[in-house]
Amino acid sequence: MNYQLRLAPRAADDLLRLFEFLAEHDLNAAERMRPAIEKAFEFLQAFPFACRKAAPEYPFLREMVIEFGQAGYVALFEIEDSRMVTILAVRHQREGDFY
Repeated sequence: MNYQLRLAPRAADDLLRLFEFLAEHDLNAAERMRPAIEKAFEFLQAFPFACRKAAPEYPFLREMVIEFGQAGYVALFEIEDSRMVTILAVRHQREGDFY
């Protein structure tokens, strides 16, 4: 069973910010970022419970590490119900935490 995936406005803003930052430094890498994130989101649609819990007291709030280059990205998401996963935020692994 696949979950529907939606982006919170903040997550969409994060993806745009991360793309623009990378494009300023390496346009080719920025163009490779999109398919890497799309592939990770496809995995997330199928296996959201395979990702680590972001906080023990919130079992449906989870983080997914997205490999890309030497560092990669982290997507914070919530499993809403048996059909929906919402990506709340995305950050580069070297950025500060979500909170």
